[in-house]
Amino acid sequence: GAAARPDMDLFGDLRRMNKRQLYYQVLNFAMIVSSALMIWKGLIVITGSESPIVVVLSGSMEPAFHRGDLLFLTNFHDDPIRAGEIVVFKVEGRDIPIVHRVIKVHEKGNGNIKFLTKGDNNEVDDRGLYKEGQNWLEKKDVVGRARGFLPYVGMVTIIMNDYPKFKYALLAVMGAYVLLKRES
Repeated sequence: GAAARPDMDLFGDLRRMNKRQLYYQVLNFAMIVSSALMIWKGLIVITGSESPIVVVLSGSMEPAFHRGDLLFLTNFHDDPIRAGEIVVFKVEGRDIPIVHRVIKVHEKGNGNIKFLTKGDNNEVDDRGLYKEGQNWLEKKDVVGRARGFLPYVGMVTIIMNDYPKFKYALLAVMGAYVLLKRES
């Protein structure tokens, strides 16, 4: 008889897997996804930040942070913003938040704070990045403040954004692994 080709073995496995096993694996996958979402939502509540973990996408903060560093953020509203702190902020009209250092703070008597930011590796402050006519950031613009980081762990995210085909290949491999792995 003819020997089966190794790549056909995968499809044979799929055909032999009964409905109960498939149902179990799909449920298992759903549990993994929902657990990840619960952890993310929990981090949002604990840190007070809408985005508790971000990846540095540019070299504007070198040498403090490099492209691909993973930052951990908190955003407690009663905690005043001070010059020298590294904040992550969103600007109207831009989708991606920016990670830069606060260089000037203006505090009014009523507690309102306005501040100016700049990337450590940039020549000029960030007024050119703010929306037209905006000279200062306010508390509402802040997504969070850097509290810790893991170097280069976020490079996977950058690679997936730069090479979308890699992202889909990785997702396909992970999906296939979860669906085909046998319970030991």
